[in-house]
Amino acid sequence: MNLLLLWGLLLGPAFVPSSDRIGSRFTPPMGAIRVTLPAHSFGAYLRDLPLLPAGSAVRTYDGGLKQRQDVHAAVIDISVGDRDLQQCADAVMRLRAEHLFAEERYEEIVFSFTNGFRADFVRWSHGERIQVRGNACTWVRTSGPDASHKALLAYLNKVFTYAGTLSLSRELRSASHLPMEIGDVFIQGGSPGHAVIVVDLAHTADGRNAFLLAQSYMPAQQIHVLKNLAHPDHGAWFIEGEDEDLRTPEWTFRWEDRKRW
Repeated sequence: MNLLLLWGLLLGPAFVPSSDRIGSRFTPPMGAIRVTLPAHSFGAYLRDLPLLPAGSAVRTYDGGLKQRQDVHAAVIDISVGDRDLQQCADAVMRLRAEHLFAEERYEEIVFSFTNGFRADFVRWSHGERIQVRGNACTWVRTSGPDASHKALLAYLNKVFTYAGTLSLSRELRSASHLPMEIGDVFIQGGSPGHAVIVVDLAHTADGRNAFLLAQSYMPAQQIHVLKNLAHPDHGAWFIEGEDEDLRTPEWTFRWEDRKRW
């Protein structure tokens, strides 16, 4: 029996072989070299995201199939929840929060609602909850302390309900004048707007950036790595500046739309 399969059977469904991660499944374009990343960085976390088996379909929050199954190169093995909440900007915030949680940097897990209210996980973990009345939000202590991952997901569901591309685009700072990094977000705030996140990065032989993008969409669906349908010969890799705009399968961004925390 294959050793990886044996380990999978012993460790259960949570076990993901190292070969089934973004950084190992996707080979950079010919001649391109992946950027070196510091251990425990957001970029290293994203590159190491586990993937569902090759060929997996993208499913929506209710278990159905995403209408378009031609836009993804891989599906990230992370929960989507059972409510129509974890859409595009929410998926970006989910990945950011999961990394900070894994590093026990709880005080940095902070997101703003569309009305500007600051929602931080530390207060939530201390037992406070957010009461929303109209456009006003207040903290109310209703629970005991809980800093578990289950508490994080409950907190994020609240954030996803009242935050989106408008609030996230205001929260992030422009990075279009800076060298690209893994974790950068292409975002257009609006109703609807859209956001995708850079999950891997390599430098081509001629000095350009080749990068992978991940997204969720509407309705809430599993986070997936995108195909480059505008340039099918690139597979899932996009090349910075290759076209006048960044054309992803379901949204077109300007290069100036790139932001970061």
